[in-house]
Amino acid sequence: MPLIRIIAAVAALLAATAPAMTQDWPTRPVTMVVPFAAGGAFDVIARVFSPQLSHSLGQQVIVENVGAAAGIVGTNRVAKATPDGYQFLFGSVGTHAYNQTLYKKLPYNAATDFAPVALIVEQPMVLLTRKDFPANTLQEFIAYVKANSAKLQYGSAGVGSTTHLSCALLNSAAGLDITHVPYRGGGPVTADLIAGQIHYMCSNSASSFPQITGGTLKGIALLAHERSPLLPSLATAHEQGLANFEAITWNAFFLPKDTPAAIVKKLNEATNEAMNTPAIKERMHELGVTLVAPERRSPEYLQKFVEGEIEKWAGPIKAAGISVD
Repeated sequence: MPLIRIIAAVAALLAATAPAMTQDWPTRPVTMVVPFAAGGAFDVIARVFSPQLSHSLGQQVIVENVGAAAGIVGTNRVAKATPDGYQFLFGSVGTHAYNQTLYKKLPYNAATDFAPVALIVEQPMVLLTRKDFPANTLQEFIAYVKANSAKLQYGSAGVGSTTHLSCALLNSAAGLDITHVPYRGGGPVTADLIAGQIHYMCSNSASSFPQITGGTLKGIALLAHERSPLLPSLATAHEQGLANFEAITWNAFFLPKDTPAAIVKKLNEATNEAMNTPAIKERMHELGVTLVAPERRSPEYLQKFVEGEIEKWAGPIKAAGISVD
């Protein structure tokens, strides 16, 4: 048989088997890439979803932490992965909104290099200090920091991370100029804040509330317009004098660009199924995290949402003067 006919036959066979392979997906374990260090707030949420997704998909969903460079390393790994559904990303406002403006040479495009799956949760950020910090309100905090700026430091999960940008925006709004200490993940920076090595940070409610209620860290302000029912005693920054100041983070699932639509649909359906389980609802409530409404969970909604978030944050990031080469 001539070579050209053999090639044509192989191509036809592959074309015929591709739909079946897509329909059967997944036939082996799937990796959820969390582009942040283990132990942080995002990692906690991802690991809550993992067993529920495993149940829905009929294959184990393995969480793999690839934490470095404000989530860029893990995010880029998924962007460049084979679009077969066996790697997907637990993305965030950092990986898919902030970074697009923050980094001059971002190796991926947040709006075009992914197949959006579903927006899953939102949560407010919290201003946390070490427990011996000599301030209990936001106005006391601002006054003390201004008077002692030369000897104070704030930490974050890395340059350009959600924890960095939230505090940078807060500092800018409050007129504070403080040394920033970047860490490699939310877990390490929280540990050093508890140990008193730094003075404050801005953290997700998922990791903040247990530290506040446990007395290991002090909550100064919820960076949202409304108080959380899980910690109603913590006043918002808006209530404490920073009118309309808000720092909200979110998380969503993304597959690599060109992933077959059938796989995107199946992962979206599994995600929705997981979000509707009592176990997920209860755990997210405990963490102070809000599951997004059903009408906001489609791939189409997430695509438009990401495009809007990139545009929304470009102005504040530039105004704060934050840029990374």
